[in-house]
Amino acid sequence: MYKLSALELHKQFCDKRVSAEEITRYFLKRIDTFDGQVGSFLSVFHERALEKARSLDQKLAKGEPVGKLAGVPIGIKDNIHVNGELTTCASKFLSNYRAVFDATVTRLVEEEDAIILGKLNLDEFAMGSSNENSALQETSNPWNLDCVPGGSSGGSTAAVAARLCPLTFGSDTGGSVRQPAAFCGVVGFKPSYGRVSRYGLVAFGSSLDQIGPVATTSDDIGMVMEVIGKSDPRDATTFHGRPEDYLAVMDADIKGKKIGVPWAFFEGMQPEARDLFMKSVDVLKSLGCEIVDIDLNILKYSLATYYIIATAEASTNLARFDGVRYGVRSAHNKTLDEVYDYSRMEGFGTEVKKRIFLGTFVLSSGYQDAYYKQAAKVRIKIIDAFNQAFEKCDMIATPVSPIPAFPKGAINDPLEMYLQDIYTIGVNLAKLPAISVPCGFNAEKKPFGLQFIGAKHQDVQVCRMAHAYEKATPYSQEIPPQFDREV
Repeated sequence: MYKLSALELHKQFCDKRVSAEEITRYFLKRIDTFDGQVGSFLSVFHERALEKARSLDQKLAKGEPVGKLAGVPIGIKDNIHVNGELTTCASKFLSNYRAVFDATVTRLVEEEDAIILGKLNLDEFAMGSSNENSALQETSNPWNLDCVPGGSSGGSTAAVAARLCPLTFGSDTGGSVRQPAAFCGVVGFKPSYGRVSRYGLVAFGSSLDQIGPVATTSDDIGMVMEVIGKSDPRDATTFHGRPEDYLAVMDADIKGKKIGVPWAFFEGMQPEARDLFMKSVDVLKSLGCEIVDIDLNILKYSLATYYIIATAEASTNLARFDGVRYGVRSAHNKTLDEVYDYSRMEGFGTEVKKRIFLGTFVLSSGYQDAYYKQAAKVRIKIIDAFNQAFEKCDMIATPVSPIPAFPKGAINDPLEMYLQDIYTIGVNLAKLPAISVPCGFNAEKKPFGLQFIGAKHQDVQVCRMAHAYEKATPYSQEIPPQFDREV
């Protein structure tokens, strides 16, 4: 069963070949057996999941209609609310906080009869590129347990890679679904900004954040996007319009499509990454696509632009964590000011503090014009550059990361760590849809990812392109050897 996609599991359940309770017990057993090595789950909902499965089996037995995700086990990144369950954001600050409402995506998937198995590890408050910033647990890459799974959605991608769960949710602020998906050899999708409601997602960078699904196939991505890609009156940034039909067009021919490649932006790329990317380009040519050169050189400024805007928004969003309203309050305070100071000092980790300091600085009097406003202007130029590129092509192809998964503790320089997102952050700044699909392995059997970027609101076409590439390559079927067995 662990080799089946979410769509295949759903079909087997609907055909009464396997019960929801059998599916749920099967994957709970895999989590209990393997997650001690991977460390992807922060909490597992054994009783809640089994109760949902039993009610679903009764529903099917009575002949009642079941939802689009019936029988599908799902894991939720632990910065997305599930009513009554802990939402820790992998931070000591929220280690005692239980959500009092469901996030919109949680409500939507449960309405379509998905079975939520638990909450997944992340970099604290989704701030990081390696998943080493979690204050609660260490997560390992299933392909090499000595390496990081990527971040910040490392728990979400590691769980799918080890086949502990066929479908998970992460959040993508600067590549935090796509980069770990590439590191773990799975499919990770970042929808257009506003396609999926952010209601119930703990905010990091409000103009950048987007909830996105992780799976083993683009079909699974399409299946869940048909459920969660809806307008939400609770989130004013979601755009209106009826949900799109992804699965109906997945098999459409891509022959004749123009794929833009910003060749000049890839100068200095490591040879192994370049070789795998070139092989991916050859696959696209074999599928009848035309490769065209595009100019995205302005993306060399995207890193600085992103870390000014993202940290400014983070410092504003995290101001609500004061030790008064919710979260852990320090026991060492005597005055109100000390409640704020000590609670934040003891509750926040190093990376979170670093970003709060930087964000507060760029918004402070005398520096806002010099930094934040300039970054906002560059962001507009990045959006314009993408718009001009899409006048020449239908889709853009790039690597996801310049390197594969690296050993834990190998990168200590913050700037070097931030550079891991150089190919992904421009997408968030421009609010575009993008997907990471496995495109091969290096000599050490570490996965690499290929990224397809679409014009805004072209989410269906991005998934369709990924599906065509998947069918032409074997990489999405690969499973880490030590997890490729029954329990």
